Amino acid sequence: MHRSKLANSTDTVGHTMTVPMDELAASNGGLDDFRLSSRAEITGLLKQLRDANVTLNLNAPDGRMINVTLWDVDATRDALTFNTDAPTSQLELLTECDEAVVVGYLDRIKLQFDISDLMMVHANNGRALNCAFPAEIFRFQRRSGYRVRPMVRSSPTARMRHPMIPEMQLSLRILDVSISGCAIFLPDNVPPMDPGVVLNNVQLDLDADTRIMTSLRMQHVSSISADSKGVRLGCEMLNPAREGLRALQLYIDQTQKRRRLMALD
Repeated sequence: MHRSKLANSTDTVGHTMTVPMDELAASNGGLDDFRLSSRAEITGLLKQLRDANVTLNLNAPDGRMINVTLWDVDATRDALTFNTDAPTSQLELLTECDEAVVVGYLDRIKLQFDISDLMMVHANNGRALNCAFPAEIFRFQRRSGYRVRPMVRSSPTARMRHPMIPEMQLSLRILDVSISGCAIFLPDNVPPMDPGVVLNNVQLDLDADTRIMTSLRMQHVSSISADSKGVRLGCEMLNPAREGLRALQLYIDQTQKRRRLMALD
């Protein structure tokens, strides 16, 4: 399956638009920050979409779009089934496409993935579409979750205990941060952590004036580069204190301004 050429983004007034994936990769140093390729993580997200009965947009390469919902996630058979009210004529045209792109939201996160091998079937409740299981899913935060890279000179650090080895104290480098989460660098010489684990009582020291206490849920693990000697842990913040959120938003705003000024030098 070929990677989709389009990714969804949200502009400053909240209107949905599409931007080229190549442009997104160029401005973010690649797509690894957005890509999920773990089978367990993909299955988990698909089941969330199914259980919440989320309305999804299924987009054909020629611009046609229909609304669908996920009815079945069968990881054993490598198959998905979508329910839809679209006319049979539209579904027949879709099944002639080599692939399509599915887009939907879970809370503030936009999910996008390619599907292939589309086949129309008749179910008890009407028409349905079967397709192959996606090899990867891309996650895009809405504008309210804008991420910034901390200034290097501030040495931003996440301090915590290892979730599997409580006696092990860790001080890990923070790679980026948003109002809803952060990315942390885990060196190769530290025992790995499993996606889904909750890290309690984490202290985020972003600079001399910004310290936040929170719990983090590990969402995914991704590689950075062959010579990085570690991996990137994508984490979601769990119920941070209101004063911590205010301090974090101020930090994000100030960091964005500093980076813009540096770019003008």
